[in-house]
Amino acid sequence: MPTTTAPAATPPHTASSRLPGSLQAAAAMTLLGCSTGVTAALSSYPLAAGQALRYALAAAVLLPLARRQGRLTRRLTARELALLLALAATGLFAFNLLMVTALRHTDPAVVGSIVGCTPLLLGVLGPLLARRRPAARLLAAAALVVVGAALTQGFGSGDTLGLLCATGTLLCEAAFSLLAVPLLPRLGPVRVSAYTVALAVPLFAATAALSPTSPRPPTGTELLAFLYLSLLMTCVAFLLWYSALTRLTPEHAGLFGGLIPLTATLSGAVLTATAPTPLQLLGATLVTAALLLGPPRPTKHSPTTEHPDPKHPTP
Repeated sequence: MPTTTAPAATPPHTASSRLPGSLQAAAAMTLLGCSTGVTAALSSYPLAAGQALRYALAAAVLLPLARRQGRLTRRLTARELALLLALAATGLFAFNLLMVTALRHTDPAVVGSIVGCTPLLLGVLGPLLARRRPAARLLAAAALVVVGAALTQGFGSGDTLGLLCATGTLLCEAAFSLLAVPLLPRLGPVRVSAYTVALAVPLFAATAALSPTSPRPPTGTELLAFLYLSLLMTCVAFLLWYSALTRLTPEHAGLFGGLIPLTATLSGAVLTATAPTPLQLLGATLVTAALLLGPPRPTKHSPTTEHPDPKHPTP
């Protein structure tokens, strides 16, 4: 079978790539926001065992898709493997453990408000890692997203451990995007998603084996929740998000993180038949304004486009 490489990422900041990238990022964050109610159905299931099952199911779907992408011109380099391991360890493994620990010591509103600072963090770190100056326009939009998300999520109280774990969750959320950026041009969204979830399975399985809580078969409701989280929240949302990152810079894509508390609030309002509060509506308005303000002007060069490698030409 002839060897192929993943297609080079579409240059971001162009009108043709910005719209599909924005739609993909918005769809991914909407799925994430709507998953809060589903995740609540797993509150009594052992965490590590549940996540191992979730990512094992996702890997069973994504790995065959990755094989259908064709063979790479060369094997994974040591750097690429290290980035994939770091991505699985931070963006998936540590993120989930820190999130649960934070929620046990701090109000969900506090955790949501801290993690809601992800757009601002990406707005600073994304350009710096690409050796670019952070754009004032995107930083202003990211600040609006943070304020809007905080108003939507609300405020609460927590102890020091909870605040530290929430901050760690914020860093892991940013790592989920930033560590993937250098991998996407050559590997593509499908491979990055597949390899990452596959590497996360043994991390959670080992933790589950050391946990004092024994795994048990999921109930019918829990099984449906696992299927949702595996197929929609992991397979579909990961592919959408990483596809968006091939078209948008991390700081631009990060703005759509403001949709998480909004969609969580709206989905909760639909399920409970309760109207959003005035503060939640104000938060929604600020996030919408930020998304309209945020798109950068088109540029000629892409910070993430892969340059051809003369040593490894594509057949």
